[in-house]
Amino acid sequence: MGRLDGKVAIITGAARGMGESHARIFAREGAKLVLTDLRADMGRQLATEIGSAAIFLEQDVTSPQDWDKVVAAAEEKFGRVDILVNNAGILGPMASTADLTDEGYDQVCQVNQHSVFYGMRAVLPAMLRAGCGSIVNISSIAGMAANYGFPSIAYVASKFAVRGMSKAVAVEYGKDNIRVNSVHPGFIQTPMMVEATDEGGGDALREIPLGRIAAPEEVSALVLFLASDEASYVTGAEYLVDAGMLAH
Repeated sequence: MGRLDGKVAIITGAARGMGESHARIFAREGAKLVLTDLRADMGRQLATEIGSAAIFLEQDVTSPQDWDKVVAAAEEKFGRVDILVNNAGILGPMASTADLTDEGYDQVCQVNQHSVFYGMRAVLPAMLRAGCGSIVNISSIAGMAANYGFPSIAYVASKFAVRGMSKAVAVEYGKDNIRVNSVHPGFIQTPMMVEATDEGGGDALREIPLGRIAAPEEVSALVLFLASDEASYVTGAEYLVDAGMLAH
């Protein structure tokens, strides 16, 4: 307990799935939270459950203006920003490259890739003012191996981009004590995965050495570590949470 005492974290896509898990664990460890999502009712309910340590803001992560409002609200309410978890993301259309529309490609890249840039750009001045920061960008196993489980060039492109952008900003702002890392989950029991496959993960189980789908909390444990001072010498790195899927 208390691993994030005194820290203020922004978590996107926080209303459900991994984002909700991150939020609950961060709150338990003492963080003040700014939770965002487009699912306003679910997000407000979560913030209410957490209590005075959390506020919820409805946010379109593809809007730079919304990002400016989120960072301003965090500093106004809690005085600083120490942590950003860029968690919001979509699968988008599962289509072959020849069949993928311009609109489908653009939508996935806007949500999964461009929003990560907008988020990092928005929080960096606040982190510079605070004198430190930790950014955790949620990518995917598809940001490490092309088309692994999700046949979409847009999804793969966006998740590889998150990995590269994380390294670029880690190098650029390391001298300012701002750390940036990417997390690459495999098959996690979230609503998004269930919508894309089925409740049990479909054929994926045969590809998982540990033989099971992960609970969101198993990703959140790593995100917590990277956000905390325990990871003070960890930056520019990518972390697989895939139960060994890419080990064979």
